[in-house]
Amino acid sequence: MTSVTKTRQEAKHPDTLERKPTLAHRAEYYTMRATIGALRALSWDAACKVGERLGVLGYRPLRIRKRVVEKQIAAAFPDLTHEAVVSLSRESYRHLGRSFIETALLDGIGKDGLQRLVETVEGWEEVEDVMAKGKGAVMVTGHFGNWELAGAYVAARGIPLDAIVRGMANPLFDSYINHTREEMGMTIVHDSEAVRRTPRSLRAGRAVAFVADQGVLGLASTFVPFFGRPAKTPRGAAVFALRFEVPVLFVVAVRQPNGRYRIVVERIEARQTGDRDRDVDAIVARFTERLEHWVRVVPAQYFWQHRRWKRQPPDTPAALRDPSA
Repeated sequence: MTSVTKTRQEAKHPDTLERKPTLAHRAEYYTMRATIGALRALSWDAACKVGERLGVLGYRPLRIRKRVVEKQIAAAFPDLTHEAVVSLSRESYRHLGRSFIETALLDGIGKDGLQRLVETVEGWEEVEDVMAKGKGAVMVTGHFGNWELAGAYVAARGIPLDAIVRGMANPLFDSYINHTREEMGMTIVHDSEAVRRTPRSLRAGRAVAFVADQGVLGLASTFVPFFGRPAKTPRGAAVFALRFEVPVLFVVAVRQPNGRYRIVVERIEARQTGDRDRDVDAIVARFTERLEHWVRVVPAQYFWQHRRWKRQPPDTPAALRDPSA
């Protein structure tokens, strides 16, 4: 990445500019860039296989969040044997490693290469119908499949797309991945700017994408069921959809056994009953239900490394509390 590109990126992303990289950040970043540089010399499939192997190292021997992953999978799928939980946990790390490498290499294959990675698309007529009305749309996904590829695919099809993102811990990597996203056609909006930028984007007829399955402190959220346990979930996507009366589309990119992708677009019902809080929570519950559906279909493709039930209501019954606590 040239210094000119860095300057342009930092101007667009003030959060990145404010956070000065440490020596550890620089070491991580340049190690990552060297790895990606070496992988670019390989075929796509070979590079992705290396990503899988690197991901498995996170499970064992490095044991990065190993306990969290196993406990959450066991809680979500109580009928699994211990051996099955271990196998599924290992597969989740393999998937995560491959997804990381896929995302890092997307700019190298371009929009045409990205579209060739997609095997089937279901529900694209929903996108075309919504965008033809000129009012914009709210798109929602979760940390499932390859969520980065899902957004890149939508943008590569010519849909004007703003992606709401959270800043990464390493500002150098944050800048790098945002550059990759923008190379695929997305406009990046840090979550700190979402309240100001989203209304403008929707009024301009753009789609705004949210990855909405991680409730954090300082983010307007509600509690909805996820695998039967209350999970803190961001409300922003639903709030904007109702306020500006735009449709909600749930989008996932599911990796198939052959390494290519199945893109699925589903319309989420957004009723207006006059009770805004209840209507918002109902939309959040509906798209969370769709996410759970897809996780049940391909559980290894969910981001189990995040503590999904870390924040819950204080009166949550003991049997439904965070299993990884």
